[in-house]
Amino acid sequence: MTRPLVTLHDPQSPAAEAYRTLRTNLEFATWDVDLHTILFTAPSTEDTATVVANLAVTVAQTGRTVVAVEADLRHPRLPELFGVEAARGLSDAVQAEDPTADLPLVATQVSGLSLLPPGPRPISPADVLDSKAMRAIWGALREQADMVLVHAPSVLAVADPLILAPHMDGVLLVVQAGHTRRQHALQAKERLERVRARLLGVVLLDAPYDKTMLMY
Repeated sequence: MTRPLVTLHDPQSPAAEAYRTLRTNLEFATWDVDLHTILFTAPSTEDTATVVANLAVTVAQTGRTVVAVEADLRHPRLPELFGVEAARGLSDAVQAEDPTADLPLVATQVSGLSLLPPGPRPISPADVLDSKAMRAIWGALREQADMVLVHAPSVLAVADPLILAPHMDGVLLVVQAGHTRRQHALQAKERLERVRARLLGVVLLDAPYDKTMLMY
């Protein structure tokens, strides 16, 4: 069985090279905005978390500081992918008196790469993500890291990505060859454009030659 973190466990594989290509493409994605915060979402059940985790590894391997944020408070996956166990996380920080005073970042096995776990699942994840405290946390993360990569749930399933997208420097939509329906991909794109998200492109999984690529 293939390990999800191919950039760490199989760095010479074609899939790992594709993630490095994705990293390079992002560096030249736009000339008028520095990409510090990037949101990843998908139309349905595409494996967005694995994309976030592998890209975070490749960016950290260049010597930059990276924070991977688990903003899917309903079905988090990043802690499992990085082998991290943490009781505190994003939902705890939002409820703190000073949300930015002591962010519960957890170091990973990759130098320069930290994880902001989800924390306990709140009653209403959308309310947590749409709070004033959450916006303060994004500002603090911008100051602490060179790049912040945010894992969000499906844009067609819940409002969470649409709440987050306007506060990000860019959004990447993850689709999967042979799985994502064209209609769903178009609907996801339209919803993101409706909230004026800066859509950087599409990450295509399970392409015939490269496992992951960025398309404009």
